[in-house]
Amino acid sequence: MTERDMEKAALRGEPSYVWRDGQQRRLDMIVKAAEKRVGGMILENGCGVGMYVEKLSAFGGRVIGLEYDFDRAADAKVNSDEIFNAAGEFIPLPASTFDLILSHEVIEHVQDDRAAIREMIRVIKPGGRIVIFCPNRGYPYETHGIFWKGKYYFGNKLFVNYLPRVLRDKLAPHVRVYSRSDMQNLFDGLNVKFIERTVIFGAYDNIIARFGSLGKILRAVLQFLEATPLKGLGLSHFWVVEKV
Repeated sequence: MTERDMEKAALRGEPSYVWRDGQQRRLDMIVKAAEKRVGGMILENGCGVGMYVEKLSAFGGRVIGLEYDFDRAADAKVNSDEIFNAAGEFIPLPASTFDLILSHEVIEHVQDDRAAIREMIRVIKPGGRIVIFCPNRGYPYETHGIFWKGKYYFGNKLFVNYLPRVLRDKLAPHVRVYSRSDMQNLFDGLNVKFIERTVIFGAYDNIIARFGSLGKILRAVLQFLEATPLKGLGLSHFWVVEKV
């Protein structure tokens, strides 16, 4: 990566550029959670280069993408005319507009995650659902890299998330990580009900590309753990929230 790309990766994460099994699995989860709402008005809040905007459009709904980074928003417009360049804390759209909102690995990067959640609640219709993926503090790796002595080190860093929060946040001040209680606190006092609150492992497509069948066995074992208490070690929270 160039120095500029590293800075952007630190502050905003890296969006999906290639559609693989991991993205397809998450899309299937989104569609299942959405039910009939997948054919309605949809917002991807933090759409990156627009891959999920493109895939969700195939289900017959109207899909709008919102992206804070100007360059990524421009890339997303290659596949969709309905991309807004704006911050998730200040969505420039009317209240009660959407049947479904997707927030895919985004809230950990915004300036104010509580404000971003409130905005999603504002623009979702009553009975609409918000699907959220975000980093789980129980995962053994910090996947967004760390800062050490003023320098950013990209990549997975072991056990950073297990440090006391004050130390963890000194190493990774650029990105949040969430426990279940952290997630719950984001919704305190808001008019919602919870349809699903769980933790999932990744698809480990890079490992499979390198090690073949052994990688597939690893993926199968880890995803099996999602049905056990060991899901607490998983990569991401997967929450489905409905406005009431």
